Amino acid sequence: MPRPAPPRAVPFHEVRHFQPDDCLHYEPISVRGQLHQWTIPPHRHEGLHQFQLLERGGARATIDGEPVELRAPTMLVVAAGAVHAFHYQPESAGHQVTVPTAELRAALADTPALRQRLAHSFVLDTQALGHEAAEAVDLMLQLAREFTGRGLGRAEALQSQALLLALWCLRRAEAPGSDTPRAPHGTAVRDTLVQRFRALVELHYRAHRPLRFYTEALDVSPDHLSRACRNVCGHSALEVVHERLLLEARRLLAYSAMPVARIAGELGFDDAAYFSRLFTRKVGLAPLAYRRAASLGLASADASASA
Repeated sequence: MPRPAPPRAVPFHEVRHFQPDDCLHYEPISVRGQLHQWTIPPHRHEGLHQFQLLERGGARATIDGEPVELRAPTMLVVAAGAVHAFHYQPESAGHQVTVPTAELRAALADTPALRQRLAHSFVLDTQALGHEAAEAVDLMLQLAREFTGRGLGRAEALQSQALLLALWCLRRAEAPGSDTPRAPHGTAVRDTLVQRFRALVELHYRAHRPLRFYTEALDVSPDHLSRACRNVCGHSALEVVHERLLLEARRLLAYSAMPVARIAGELGFDDAAYFSRLFTRKVGLAPLAYRRAASLGLASADASASA
């Protein structure tokens, strides 16, 4: 029996960066749902967060290969770079907002705990929303009215409303009784050094910068940075860099047909064989074996690499 091919990554351009007023994008879920016969193939948004409120109907979704069942009312927050796909029930309805991640991170610069939480996708289901689902709808409708209008200060108003929407979701994700995945508790969450380090890694992980590059940029010693990283995420600073590289490798293997050698090159490896050895040692499967497992649903692009 032939094995299904890995799903194709489809570029959806939802924020037109060449138009300065389009500082974000809003549309009803039905727009893209009807256009694609209610099935949105796997795709990703580089540097963009997406907030989706499902008011009616439901969907089977995947976020970096992890299956998620959505039943209205529910709110989904998709982190930048996460590969996601949807198979909606026909005639489902709701709202979708796509926002540049840099704007949200800048607005939350003094609140590292929220920035850390925003780095991960999460779902607020019917139980988590409770009687506040109507409030979420109001936030979306206000943003929709501003988006379709041409009032003075439109871009500033949209940016403010997007931040309010993000904060609304983040507060409920951290509310007592919420079963959404959370960031680690304690002083680690408040460690701005690790947040700054992760931001630098996001910019430079393909360049394979030595650890000294990061410690000099952050003005700390390698030992101090690694201790902070171990407190926050249980890994050394170097392992944090490797994890980011491996996450991208898993995504490219699972959601593209790129040859392994090209993936290695995309990720800054001069030697494809070295990349394969590193991937195999960290993940436990060779790249092609991982691709086969992902195509059969036996491996997830979001699965953590082993230390």
